[in-house]
Amino acid sequence: MSTLLIHHPSFLDHVTPLGHPERPDRIRAIDRILEHERFQALERELAPLGAPEMAALAHPEAFVADIEAGAPSEGLTRIDADTVMSPGSWQASMRGLGGVTAAVDEVFAGKVKNAFCAIRPPGHHAEKDRAMGFCLFNNIAVAARWAQKKHGVERVAIMDFDVHHGNGTQDIFWSDKSVMYTSTHQMPLYPGTGAPNETGVGNIVNAPLSAGDGGAEFREAMEVAILPRIADFRPDLILISAGFDAHHRDPLGSINLVEADYAWVTAKLMDIANDCCQDRVVSILEGGYDLEGLARSVAAHVMTLMRA
Repeated sequence: MSTLLIHHPSFLDHVTPLGHPERPDRIRAIDRILEHERFQALERELAPLGAPEMAALAHPEAFVADIEAGAPSEGLTRIDADTVMSPGSWQASMRGLGGVTAAVDEVFAGKVKNAFCAIRPPGHHAEKDRAMGFCLFNNIAVAARWAQKKHGVERVAIMDFDVHHGNGTQDIFWSDKSVMYTSTHQMPLYPGTGAPNETGVGNIVNAPLSAGDGGAEFREAMEVAILPRIADFRPDLILISAGFDAHHRDPLGSINLVEADYAWVTAKLMDIANDCCQDRVVSILEGGYDLEGLARSVAAHVMTLMRA
């Protein structure tokens, strides 16, 4: 069995204003590096078109309908100062949800050991009833709920190593003991959440980093605060909010990770998955805004997944 790459040209059709960091070129940079011959063994599938009912697994139906109605026929519509919709945004979002749920299905069917979903717009800032922080729907929350609904999964662990805290994922699962949400992130930084004392019902683990921290501090936070908790939780599935904006080149953060740090944490999570859940890991793209840093980090992450 191999690693699955979920991708689709529709992710280029979510257009953002000139100069916006969350731009289609992010997908182009990932596509280019994953075309290298060392990634020939990847299973590649186009993301199927999802449906509003998938979004409603993690969001109220009225909110989903409002986002659909807000998609413009031309130009751009602003949801907030950072978050916009273009004519292609709705379909990109539905492809994203279709892609992450398809990845979950393939992993549980045993067709692949793990998957990386190269999708946009990202999702981890989207709260139950609020789109924000470049995010419309919470892709990883939908993936978790899909695994529970379709595959009878009892426990899902989410690891979020984006430089920004996944306030939306935390909001959605705040009172749900069946889903563990863990996060390393820079603090203080947007969106301002993610303090260690934010623990939900014992299922939330936040290990914030400080500006200037690098691989040593990141690995310590993982080994002390997060990885043992995930292992003790014994999840049936591990989901990764794979944001690569803690890379030292990234303009939106001040953490100094390098590609080797992403390979290391990927391998650690795979070790837990091997012990707990038959290697089942689904990774979903979040942030990462320096194109070279993003591409190199994704390559390290995916190459490690391929070693399962």
